[in-house]
Amino acid sequence: MEWWQAFLLGIVQGLTEFLPVSSSGHLMIARELFGVQSEGFLDFTVTVHFATVLSTIVVFRKPIAALLRDLFRFRLNDGTDYIYKLILSMIPVMVVGLFFKDEVEALFGDSLQTVAVCLLVTAVLLVFSDLLGGRLPLRSQYRNGISWWQALLVGVGQACAVAPGLSRSGTTIATGLISGVKRENMAQFSFLMVLVPIIGEQLLDVLKGMSGQAAAGGVGATALLCGFVAAFLSGLLACRLMVELVRRSRLRWFALYCAVVAVLIFIFA
Repeated sequence: MEWWQAFLLGIVQGLTEFLPVSSSGHLMIARELFGVQSEGFLDFTVTVHFATVLSTIVVFRKPIAALLRDLFRFRLNDGTDYIYKLILSMIPVMVVGLFFKDEVEALFGDSLQTVAVCLLVTAVLLVFSDLLGGRLPLRSQYRNGISWWQALLVGVGQACAVAPGLSRSGTTIATGLISGVKRENMAQFSFLMVLVPIIGEQLLDVLKGMSGQAAAGGVGATALLCGFVAAFLSGLLACRLMVELVRRSRLRWFALYCAVVAVLIFIFA
């Protein structure tokens, strides 16, 4: 992999990790377009995913610090309630990742056709989130703006988003909006709930590579550094942009984009 390929792929990862258009699907598409070999690509994906995790932490550093302060007060408060709901939302994807990762990879494979189908599913979810978001009647105002059952439902959405082309951010945000979570509460919850699962997923990939089950090498230090920097900087931009879009705007334009990309894949792939 050349440094410029790594830089462009890093930008793709940084932007699409937060925008509701599927980072895994776009990385697969970009890899095919740039003619990047699969050898060593696992090392690259781990690197750029770590970069986007760091960008999330930077953007949400103040809320994260506040949550940690509340946690170490060792009593139930708004912060610990929020943390427990985040943990609940992580359980479905952790179950899938720990016990069914190989089965999921075998089921969906590494096909662009699968990416296209999942992009269409993402588009449908985003349209429904615009049409139904905020219209579900709620009996009461939940603590921190999200209930336990909504947190679990969003977590199920995240677990479904392990399929390549099914956007993690798009699925979780759409599921939350459809279930009645207000826009101003959903963006932050969606991005914070994926931090631990993404880190865990990358650690599993690293362990898999170390055990000899995945190809190693093939990507030089310069390419990894370029990919990391590009993913981190573009991730900062995309994360801030997506927070504002969820709060103030509609997601149907991203649905249109996903549908167009899916159609192009069906035609040319």
